[in-house]
Amino acid sequence: MRMKRMAAIAAAAGLAITMAACGGDSDEGGSGAGGIVGKAESQKKLVIGVKADQPGLGLQTGSKYEGFDVEIAKIIAKGLGVEEGNIEWKTTVSSNREPFIEQGTVDLVIATYTISDERKQKVGFAGPYYMAGQDLLVKADSTLTGPDQLAGKTVCSATGSTPAKRITEKYPDAKLEQFDAYSKCLPLLENGQVDAVTTDDIILAGYAAQDQYAGKFKVVGSPFSEEPYGIGLKKDDKAGCEKVNEILKAAAGDGTYKAAWDATLGKSGTAAPELDTTKLTHCGAV
Repeated sequence: MRMKRMAAIAAAAGLAITMAACGGDSDEGGSGAGGIVGKAESQKKLVIGVKADQPGLGLQTGSKYEGFDVEIAKIIAKGLGVEEGNIEWKTTVSSNREPFIEQGTVDLVIATYTISDERKQKVGFAGPYYMAGQDLLVKADSTLTGPDQLAGKTVCSATGSTPAKRITEKYPDAKLEQFDAYSKCLPLLENGQVDAVTTDDIILAGYAAQDQYAGKFKVVGSPFSEEPYGIGLKKDDKAGCEKVNEILKAAAGDGTYKAAWDATLGKSGTAAPELDTTKLTHCGAV
């Protein structure tokens, strides 16, 4: 019996060593112990999570992703020393952004990702690279100038969304139509069945920039909430966060940030915003 016990202990110890050796490399699909700076330097590649269904921001056509968030991702990757061809794009949705970062499925998430105290308990944020706000999309000849004029008007939004909830709570005299996707509101706006569509201004600008709606719509430009869009990464990757903020500062000064906007959301006729680098996150602060 004594010999059997000793053999079992030896086998268990050997298994533990084997598992440690196999599991010690955490860089597979994620940023690993060295963070995104270390991975970019050693592997010359990054996995970046983006949206796939938001025109002008993150839209997938075949195997290609395009939009403002995608262009920002390219700027960040280049600043880290990673060429565009070495970026692996990963489709993310709102519900899997934190798990993707925590589990190392992606190195960065750039996907209309609002910085919030609740999310900062799980992940880190660089940025914001854009300050979004709920706004209205209307016909180009509409006289609506803001939410205070919505009484008696029909507004379209997404079922269960924060924008729809805000209309119900703060502008109860408006008539609210809801669908499972914002895109279903656009034909109704085009043919006059609704007076406005509401969600974040940058998302509305993306819809307005689509070829089939060129010149037909405009974003009112009177945001009535604040949604700072950040770049998500591992919570403890302070060096990575600081480096991304440095890259954003450089992009604001050398014109690449404006060029990213003009090539995507700028097609809606909306002028490029100024990137306020004084509001970049204090990396490591919760």
